[in-house]
Amino acid sequence: MDTAALGLSLRLAAWTTLLLLVLGLPLAAWLAQTRWRFKFLVEALVALPLVLPPTVLGFYLLVAMGPRGVLGPAFEALVGHSLPFSFAGLLLGSVLYSLPFAVQPFTVALAGVDRRLLEASWCLGVSRPRTFLRVVLPLAFPGILSGMVLTFAHTLGEFGVVLMVGGNLEGRTRTASIAIYDAVQALDYAAAGRTSLVLLGVSFTVLVLTYGARRAGGAPWGVRS
Repeated sequence: MDTAALGLSLRLAAWTTLLLLVLGLPLAAWLAQTRWRFKFLVEALVALPLVLPPTVLGFYLLVAMGPRGVLGPAFEALVGHSLPFSFAGLLLGSVLYSLPFAVQPFTVALAGVDRRLLEASWCLGVSRPRTFLRVVLPLAFPGILSGMVLTFAHTLGEFGVVLMVGGNLEGRTRTASIAIYDAVQALDYAAAGRTSLVLLGVSFTVLVLTYGARRAGGAPWGVRS
């Protein structure tokens, strides 16, 4: 079993989930509240990774990260190394590819909060940021947790984008899904089976804990309590 690849996958999934919580929550809040007539264009852009083949997204990212791309030269000048075949490149690809798995549940959860509660809070003199923290986030927490779990589990097994952007560098960009592929290519089914079993166990445990917490809280996904 490739423990280094498993560790890298868990680290990538954790960072992707954290970044999408920070970046995706404001975007979801905007999508849940805005009445902009062209909102559907942003929604389509967010959902695009759901239907776009991962290798296509990975190809465009690889071109953008290259020496003549829009991201590559600026990133290399800033940190001193290139984005492709690095953990930073893997993280960027995973964040973009997992975007709908976080933003869509967040948006549903935030849109489900009763607006009368928000208006009551504002009428009592509570500021909008404080209302968001004290009223909206607690009520939308089940849906937000749902998005985080989906993002983590999805990133854990991602293959196409990771292979295109990160390649297969042992200890640096080889994730568990690529290690399984390598083991099968080498006809080492025992190693592939052990790594697959760990991924299955981690994914199932995360979902069981989350569904258990939801059952204990008595609140359905993405619906206000």
